[in-house]
Amino acid sequence: MKISTKEEFDKVNVFGQGQANTAFAQYFIGNSYLNPLTAPGTPVSLANVTFEPGCRNNWHIHHAASGGGQLLICTAGSGWYQEEGKEPVSLEPGTVITIPANVKHWHGAKADSWFSHIAVEVPGTDTHNEWLEAVDDEAYARLK
Repeated sequence: MKISTKEEFDKVNVFGQGQANTAFAQYFIGNSYLNPLTAPGTPVSLANVTFEPGCRNNWHIHHAASGGGQLLICTAGSGWYQEEGKEPVSLEPGTVITIPANVKHWHGAKADSWFSHIAVEVPGTDTHNEWLEAVDDEAYARLK
């Protein structure tokens, strides 16, 4: 469900846009917004992440010795998810992506749509994120 206007997107983004994601802006192309849905210290962290059209995060890995990884629950707009060495997956409301620990991937909005997903950080041992290179502009532009 591509949504190009912010006004239209705000009507369906039920978990809210939140604040500019300035803490992680260096790992994104374009503007993203973060709306935490659980309190700090809660055993499972959930946040609604909103991407403006064309915004995507860098390639990254959620490392863990055991457990860990991430779940994406797509709630509004239209986006992309890609694991290294695999074809991109179109993300639409209702899509759930399970990202195992230690898998290189990226996700974000389609070029012509706002996009939101709930990011669920899966508990594990020795977890940390490794931020890597930006998604290549030419490769991203070829996604339809």
